Amino acid sequence: MQSAALLMGAVLWSGNALAVIASPESVEERSVRALLRREALGYENGEGVERDPIKAAELYCQAARLGDAEAQFNLGWMYANGRGVERSDANAAFFFHAAAEQGLEQAVRMLANVGGPPNYVPECMIDRAPPQMAAPQPRAPATLPETIPADAPRHIVEIVKRHAPQYQLSPALVLAFIKVESNYDVIALSPKNAKGLMQLIPDTAERFGVSRPYDAEQNIRGGMAYLRWLMAYFEGNVPLVAAAYNAGEGAVNRYRGVPPYSETRAYVNRILAGFTRLNHPFDPSVSKPSPQIHLMRAMGR
Repeated sequence: MQSAALLMGAVLWSGNALAVIASPESVEERSVRALLRREALGYENGEGVERDPIKAAELYCQAARLGDAEAQFNLGWMYANGRGVERSDANAAFFFHAAAEQGLEQAVRMLANVGGPPNYVPECMIDRAPPQMAAPQPRAPATLPETIPADAPRHIVEIVKRHAPQYQLSPALVLAFIKVESNYDVIALSPKNAKGLMQLIPDTAERFGVSRPYDAEQNIRGGMAYLRWLMAYFEGNVPLVAAAYNAGEGAVNRYRGVPPYSETRAYVNRILAGFTRLNHPFDPSVSKPSPQIHLMRAMGR
């Protein structure tokens, strides 16, 4: 059976968040996930190789960390039934919920058997890579080095630059979010009713005082206000902020890092492609930090 080791090295993200809701993942990452899942199936069922459920569980978990919903479901099934691994309701709940949250129907059906969302992260889902991020940087400096995207419309760039100092944000960071969220489309509307340049859902728009989400300036100011809050809440950790903007801060707290959703992983990677720094200065007076931030930092997020 072909090994996934070579491909794995190319796509496993060793940043300080774990592993969108409208962002495509790379063909390479999809291929790695599928290959890992096929290898795991082979070891689980003894197809083409000697049956080895422990190896199967390891491979499933590698695919699960990459956001593979089928691998998450299969591993949840193994733990729920003690099939080749020690039975664990906590592990089963974790993997079934991760798969269900990505829309896998059979996982949704299993939720009745495992209860509410878990507050436990299995050991194999924890990225133990050495921390690579700088220490948190409270208070934004007066200026930040900027690289403005060449395809950003001038009028949007002008709005962002005009208001970014008030929200203590890098214009390049804000433009990265606008690019990924709406591709600079002022009237963008998602299937989840997210509107405008920064794709504000109704609750977020109301939370930050946006009454006209298709007004470019008001939308951007609302999105900036949310980003400033997230920066304080996650102490300037850009991958966590991006994951929370996409999947919600509750999901980031529950998974103690970037949730293991393939779309969210792709979203975070696209934000980091437009804003290459992993840290951003923040104002700690805007919000108390996440109650999970110290655990995330200890886990190498």
